[in-house]
Amino acid sequence: MSADGPAAAVVVGAGPVGCTTALLLADRGVPVIVLEQHLQPHPLPRAVHLDDEVVRILHRVGVSADFLAASRPATGLRLVDGDRRVLAEFGRDTTPSSNGFPVANMFHQPDLEAMLLARVETHPLVTLHRGVEVADIYVPPVAALSESVRIEARDVVSGESLSFVGRVLLACDGANSTVRDLLGVRMDDLKFTERWLVIDVRTEQQLDTWGGAEQVCDPARSATFMRVVADRYRWEFQLRDEEVEADLIRPDVLGRLLRPWTGRDSVDGLEIVRSATYTFRARLARRFQVGPAFLLGDAAHLTPPFIGQGLGAGLRDAANLAWKVADVLTGRATPDLLATYEAERRPHARALVKRAVLVGWAMTGGQDRAAGVRRAALAVAVRSSRARNAIASPVTPRLARGALHAGPTRRRRHFHVGGLMPNEWVTDERGAGCRLDDVLSGRLALVTGAQPSRRLIDMCRQAGLLLVCVSPNTTAATGADRVDVAVPDRGSALHAFLRSPQLTVLVRPDGVVGAVRRCSPPAVPFVFPRQAVPIGASRLAAAR
Repeated sequence: MSADGPAAAVVVGAGPVGCTTALLLADRGVPVIVLEQHLQPHPLPRAVHLDDEVVRILHRVGVSADFLAASRPATGLRLVDGDRRVLAEFGRDTTPSSNGFPVANMFHQPDLEAMLLARVETHPLVTLHRGVEVADIYVPPVAALSESVRIEARDVVSGESLSFVGRVLLACDGANSTVRDLLGVRMDDLKFTERWLVIDVRTEQQLDTWGGAEQVCDPARSATFMRVVADRYRWEFQLRDEEVEADLIRPDVLGRLLRPWTGRDSVDGLEIVRSATYTFRARLARRFQVGPAFLLGDAAHLTPPFIGQGLGAGLRDAANLAWKVADVLTGRATPDLLATYEAERRPHARALVKRAVLVGWAMTGGQDRAAGVRRAALAVAVRSSRARNAIASPVTPRLARGALHAGPTRRRRHFHVGGLMPNEWVTDERGAGCRLDDVLSGRLALVTGAQPSRRLIDMCRQAGLLLVCVSPNTTAATGADRVDVAVPDRGSALHAFLRSPQLTVLVRPDGVVGAVRRCSPPAVPFVFPRQAVPIGASRLAAAR
């Protein structure tokens, strides 16, 4: 049978990446079908950390308030030796950063999935099918979107055959991606493979911990410990070649492993929520796009957990791709824009995976004869501010190519092409305060400190750009295509628009700075058809 009519997009996988992708598309007026193999959400914890850049993405899909209520800001990372003596500490401010949220946020993944699914299940443009296993796909050879993608599947309960059709296919189906295999995309091995035992615990007892994560740099056994949220804790222990999970989770053995934090050899009073052996790998798909099919999240890249960017990288994929797909499907841009997804995300993901490998190698270093030497070198290196920043900088790399417009003012103090626009506090003409992301509302925008000329206003209207004028005070009326804001904090990055009124910054729907100019407005670095449809004129926009 054929399930439903054709959708504009088919998302495979209803985990956090798949749900976020679906919501970002649907909020921009794109109908989405989501296919999920499992009948119920995964009940056990997996990812536990998201940074401030990624929480901005959660804000765009309307779950940041619930996320912040259920998570906690972390105070950073400590490197300790086998006796838990501190080698180095990388602190994190728990107050909102320039991105508008705490830099490091600890959370329970089932909580986040419940928030996202609640929105998915009530969104009028998203249809979720559970218990559907993808069996085969037909993907046109080019991304012109002139032909449909066809997905053949089966109901895992009844065995019934199902067919789904869409203009694009977005594979968010995890490390063992069926879609990736069917597309014939291979993964490159970036030379990191280690087995670790992960223990998740709930307890009302007070454990010896601090507000951040603790990395044990011990040649005898590397380990990681952190309080996640409330009464939830996690340990990760590196396994030796000959060890298996069953050897370490016996109560007497596990009690001794946890003793540095519990102060005793027993596991009495500890609820072992989960124990699992994971093989941490570093891998990267050779292609992120095959015609109108795209790989996101673990289907596209696998990273060791040492810098906490596994899930975050997948949510970055969603934010980068969704607006491009939406603009192409609603006629605002030509399919050329879709090619910038791989051009932007693959190098960025590779850089984060390589950083995680480097940090993991320095912190754990295996169990060979040189491991102790590497850890001693690490203890010396972290005394250097440059080394400390390289190991634990919370800022991810800027995009170097793609839907960007490099020019003579590519770099300024606060605004970098390929980096995120600061999400600072602003006020409107009524004095009401909000973050800049709330003003931009996921639209392609031009932010300037100058009083706009008629030419600039017409250019923005023709290209469908939101014009945001930063002024010392806001007296102009806010309209559908223009917003005036004031910056109350003189220390804000946005105050640069008042110091240099001719400064103009193009901000993409994903919050990335697309261009920076002075004296003349930047060109929009995307190819638009002559009869481009303004964002507000989409026939589906009313469903937002």
